[in-house]
Amino acid sequence: MIQHKAYQFRLYPNEEQKNFISKTIGCSRFVYNHFLALWNETYSKTGKGLTYHACSAMLPQMKQTEETIWLKEVDSIALQSSVRHLADSFSRFFKKQNNKPQFKSKKNPVQSYTTKNVNNSIAILGNRMKLPKLGCVKFAKSQEPKGRILHATIRKKEAGNSLFRFFVKKKCINFLKQILPLGLIWALQTLRFFLTDKSLIIIDSHQKWKSN
Repeated sequence: MIQHKAYQFRLYPNEEQKNFISKTIGCSRFVYNHFLALWNETYSKTGKGLTYHACSAMLPQMKQTEETIWLKEVDSIALQSSVRHLADSFSRFFKKQNNKPQFKSKKNPVQSYTTKNVNNSIAILGNRMKLPKLGCVKFAKSQEPKGRILHATIRKKEAGNSLFRFFVKKKCINFLKQILPLGLIWALQTLRFFLTDKSLIIIDSHQKWKSN
């Protein structure tokens, strides 16, 4: 059985961290819109779109180009995630599962970026969350998650003109993965943390149970 869980916690970033979250969200939005425009242009000329791998391969060069060198200042995995989200959106569109991807606007009241846990780059340390390039951010710890963190989505919501509040959204999905011959069920447990001014974190652990 595989279990997906999401936990919601409120973040309390300092001013420097708030600015960095805004910068990362802006860069992620720019990358998404840049490749969406390129994808549409390529499709109109050739009748074929791009792929995730084709787009992600262009990111290193963009970080070296003078016009977009500022992309290297933020979490690189967050930029890769934007490309992945775009590719997934096109995949669902061609399967008629959703509408055609649209450009993202900075005027949207809810903004976000997603990053992954690589070499323990995301971790819970007491009453702080360690996030890539952000460092340790204070949060309201209401429960003790268990397992290995997989990824995080940071959400930012405007309160008034310039105030930001950071939360985590809670979500649970359970589904059967595999029943072993000895009557044991191996479960992969995934915990997702959403920081709503946007923050998602995931935890993953292997456990073994006896089936009835």
